[in-house]
Amino acid sequence: MKTLAAFILLTLICFVHHSSASPDSPGFRTTGGCCMNHTQMIIPKRKVKHVVETPRGCTTKAIVITSVCDKEYCIDPDFRWAKKLLAEFEKFPDETSPRAPFNSSKCGKYRKK
Repeated sequence: MKTLAAFILLTLICFVHHSSASPDSPGFRTTGGCCMNHTQMIIPKRKVKHVVETPRGCTTKAIVITSVCDKEYCIDPDFRWAKKLLAEFEKFPDETSPRAPFNSSKCGKYRKK
């Protein structure tokens, strides 16, 4: 009976962990900086803080966009909008991000009422 209870508890923990960090989420990255999946999502430029490509050793290639709230989005590397955005950021290799219209919005979680 104790073994069954332990098994059920362990299964529940795994299920909760998987649902909170689902690889289907466009913002999911592994610790190595690779994306498990990617999407074709457009993020407003004012919310874009940083743009990079995934490391060369990753099996799933993607363009990783970091928002002003530090959320990472894995974007399809063949998506024309993402390619243009990456090209704009590659013009400024020494800076965190180019000037406006990028990185001009505050993170929504810090809004004052």
